[in-house]
Amino acid sequence: MKSTASVTEIRIKPSPDDVRIARYAALAIALSVLEAGIPSPIPGIKPGLANIITLIALWRFGWTDAAWISMLRILGSGIVLGGFLSPGFAMSLMGGLCSLLALAAANNLPRRWFGPVSHSLAAAFAHMAGQLLLARLWLIPHNGIIHLVPLFAAAALVFGVVNGVIAAKLLADE
Repeated sequence: MKSTASVTEIRIKPSPDDVRIARYAALAIALSVLEAGIPSPIPGIKPGLANIITLIALWRFGWTDAAWISMLRILGSGIVLGGFLSPGFAMSLMGGLCSLLALAAANNLPRRWFGPVSHSLAAAFAHMAGQLLLARLWLIPHNGIIHLVPLFAAAALVFGVVNGVIAAKLLADE
């Protein structure tokens, strides 16, 4: 018996903006996967190499593109690394959202005085604060977590500066 139902094919052509965001997000996901293979002596502290891509996108194309790239990177790396919807994924999402809020505020500062390094520092500290807040409220409901603040703040300072300098160098090479 032959079916009389016809199949309708819908084709969606991505815009150049969609293609650009997808490429940047893919690069950020690749950096996240690469970074996951780097051993860390202190759990929860990573260099955040994918944030370099977010900074470059922010500088070149604006906050909306940077937000899409950051959220796609968190979702994509969570899926690729097998941690989607895990506590680690929630921590990454919280840090990313706080980081994007800080970048939204920093993006309104005059670029004459505030560049990729200052933006990276704001994002790194917001990321760290968001993750520690979520950890305190959900995973470790004890005030002892406050003792981790200096260690995480030092990591945010170092990696925020390093990632900002790398982003500034890559942007200057254009």
